[in-house]
Amino acid sequence: MENGKFYLKSNIQAEPLFNQWYAWPLLVAPATAAMNIANAHLKIMKSYVMAPHIHAAANKNPAMRGGPFIDYDGKRVDEIKGLMERTLKEQGDKIRFAEAVVRLNELLANEAKGYSLEPLYVNVPAELKGYVELTYDLNNYPAVRFVEGLLYGSKYYDSSLQSIALSEVTQDERAFVFSTPRLQDERHLHLRIPFKHDGIDELFKMRSVPQQFGYIKELLQFDSEHDELFSSFLSAEQPRPPCRYDGDGVRIRYFGHACILIETKHVSILTDPLISYSHPSDLFRYTYLDLPEAIDYVVITHSHADHLMFESLLQLRHKIKNVIVPKNGGGFLQDPSLKLMLRSVGFKNVTEIDEMETVEVPDGGITAVPFFGEHADLNIRSKSAHLIRLLGKSALCAADSANIEPKLYEHVHSQTGDIDVLFIGMECDGAPLTWVYGSLLTKPVDRKMDHSRKLSGSDCERGIGIVELLNCKHVYVYAMGAEPWLDFVTSIKYDETSKQIVESNKLIAECLERGLKSERLYGSKEIFL
Repeated sequence: MENGKFYLKSNIQAEPLFNQWYAWPLLVAPATAAMNIANAHLKIMKSYVMAPHIHAAANKNPAMRGGPFIDYDGKRVDEIKGLMERTLKEQGDKIRFAEAVVRLNELLANEAKGYSLEPLYVNVPAELKGYVELTYDLNNYPAVRFVEGLLYGSKYYDSSLQSIALSEVTQDERAFVFSTPRLQDERHLHLRIPFKHDGIDELFKMRSVPQQFGYIKELLQFDSEHDELFSSFLSAEQPRPPCRYDGDGVRIRYFGHACILIETKHVSILTDPLISYSHPSDLFRYTYLDLPEAIDYVVITHSHADHLMFESLLQLRHKIKNVIVPKNGGGFLQDPSLKLMLRSVGFKNVTEIDEMETVEVPDGGITAVPFFGEHADLNIRSKSAHLIRLLGKSALCAADSANIEPKLYEHVHSQTGDIDVLFIGMECDGAPLTWVYGSLLTKPVDRKMDHSRKLSGSDCERGIGIVELLNCKHVYVYAMGAEPWLDFVTSIKYDETSKQIVESNKLIAECLERGLKSERLYGSKEIFL
C-alpha cells in the first residue's frame, strides 16, 4: 500500500470533536465553548458517573431522545470519569471564565442602575478584564459585549482540543451526538489535528484525486498502530468524477434538510451544507459525489448546528471558493461572529452581508433577507434568509424564518418584487430556549417561561402569509430534519399526527388549491427554472 495511490471511500464519516465532544458552533467560539464546558459537559458527565443506569434507561425511551444523556448503555463509566477529571484539571481556565461571566452579570444586575458604568470596570473579574465592554441600551438596561477578536487570540481559544474522528458507515442511523463524548474504540481513528489543518483538505480531496498512503499518513500525523484501520478507509477503485452543470437554465438540487445546490453553467451556490454519505439505501439521495469540483459560494443562514454543520463544511473546504454569512451584532454571548468562527477553522474568503445587501455573482446575485423568529426571542443578529437571483429567476431560501410580523414581508416585497421559488422551513413545534442556549444563561428560567420561547419556524397560517406577500409561484417545504441521515443532530421523529406534518400538509394543500406548485421535500429533488 505504501507505493500505490488510493481514493478515500465515499462512506467515510468525519466527526469534528472539541475535547472529545461533537463540535458545533457554540463549541468553536471561545466564550460559548467555555460556557458549554462548565455548564453542560461537566454536568452531564457527573450525572453519568453518579447514575449511569438512568442515562441507559433514558436513551431507550424515544421521548427522551435529544436529552442530556450519555449513550454508552450504562457502561464505560471509568472512561467518562477520566474525561471529566481531565477536563476539570486541564480546562480550569475555561471553567473559571464561565464562572466569571456569571459573576459579572450579577455585578451588573446589582450595580448598573443607569449611572456611569466606568466605576464598575475595577470589579470586572480578572478572567474577563480587557475582553469585555460594559454597556447600556437606550432603556438603561446593562449588557456585556465580548471582544471576540481578542478571545480568538487568547488562551480561551485552544485549537489543540480539536480533533477529527474517522470511521466507516454503512447505514444512516447514528446516535444523537450532542450529549455523548466520543471515546476511543476499534472503529474510529482520532486525528489529533486542529480543524484548520491542511491535512483535512488533502484527505477529502482523495474522494476524487488519489494519493499515496505514506503522504497522507505523514500529513495527518497518526501512529503506525493505526495503519490497518486507516487503510480500510481507502480504495483503489476510482469513483465517478464530479460533474458541473452545463445547461442553459437554472438547476436546483435538494440534498436534504436546508441544503440546496443552485447552479447555472457559470456559478454554483450551496446553502447550509449538510451532506449524506454514500452507502446502499432504499432512499435515493445526493451525496458528496454529486457536488461539483468547485463550489463558488456557500451561504449560511444561521448558526444552529443543523445549518452551520462543521462535519460537512470541513469536508468541503477544499472545494469552497467563498462563504457568505449574516452580519453579526458584535459581541453578544449568544450570538458569536460566524465570520470569525469560520476563519478560525481555515476558511479564507468569508464575507458578512447585511440585511438587503447584495453580493453580485455570475448570472445574478445573492441578497440577505431579514429573518425573524426561531431563536427564542434572544438578541441574535447573525441570521438571514437568502434570495438567490440567477438568469432572471429568483429563489428565496428562507430556512426557519417565522412570519411573526407580516409587515416585514410587505417591505421586503417592495424591494424584491415577486419571488419565483420559496423554500420555507416549517419545524413549527421547536425545542425550548434551553435546548440550545441553556448553558449560556446566567440565571435559571422556569419551565413555563422556557417552553413559551421555542425554536419554532412558521406554521401554515404564517407560511401562507409569506407566500401571499411575496407572490411566490413555487413553494417547497424543507429544513424539516426528517431525512434518516439527519436524526443524529435533529433528534426528530415525525408521524402523520405531528404538528409539523399537519401544518405543512395544510400549507401544501392551500398552495395547490391556488394553482401553485408545492410539495414537502424529502430525500432528494431536482428542479429546473
